[in-house]
Amino acid sequence: MALLERSDHGAVAHLLLNSDGNLNALSDAMIAALQGAFDQVAEDPAIRVVVIKGSGRAFCAGHDLKEMTRGRAGTDGGAAYFADLFARCAAMMQSIPRLPQPVIAQVHGLATAAGCQLVASCDMAVAAAGTKFGVNGVNIGLFCSTPMVALSRNIPRKQAFEMLTTGTFIEADRAAALGLVNRVVPASDLADETQALAELVASKLGSAVKIGKRAFYDQIQMPLDAAYAHTGAVMVENMLNHDTEEGIAAFLEKRDPQWTQ
Repeated sequence: MALLERSDHGAVAHLLLNSDGNLNALSDAMIAALQGAFDQVAEDPAIRVVVIKGSGRAFCAGHDLKEMTRGRAGTDGGAAYFADLFARCAAMMQSIPRLPQPVIAQVHGLATAAGCQLVASCDMAVAAAGTKFGVNGVNIGLFCSTPMVALSRNIPRKQAFEMLTTGTFIEADRAAALGLVNRVVPASDLADETQALAELVASKLGSAVKIGKRAFYDQIQMPLDAAYAHTGAVMVENMLNHDTEEGIAAFLEKRDPQWTQ
């Protein structure tokens, strides 16, 4: 049984975290498996959307604390191991917004610490009712500093700071209200609702979504004037695409577009 299983449903690639025994923790092996899967799917022209989900009882419970404890065995108290671990995890998380395809988190049960970071790093998220989200490392004396990066870019800063300093969980409806997830659905509908969202996005012109995703993350870090200048250039690039020309013509002629990409 693979630690991370990929299954493709049409143009949608599903990546299943498959380690229920430790609540799909981000062990060294799981981080490596996710990084490998992202590198692979990035080069797959048949895939237009990626869904990340967890097996068993939870989406992801964060880093593997037992493995981290063993990492202290070095003469430096684990400093080199921990620095390498967090660097590899950060690189994996940053691969998600850099993927050409939109990535949707399909979340159930629990998403805590680096598991909550994984949700926050995805482009969109659908959560089952009853799912709990937290960055509760502070409860064991480990402030969730790296998960904080993605979380604080998803939700208002005061709410993020409260979660980080109190270690309390929020329910799915609260996560949706804050902007951490796009929608909350009954647990029985989670897979179907996530797939429906993925298929809707996959039905759009792939080249347009690809350049649009890249521009979204580029411009959001720019001053207003620079953002408009950058996205104007992106619009020019998009308008010169033959399939975009076909899409506009089809709209004006009230017919379905015949795209090649």
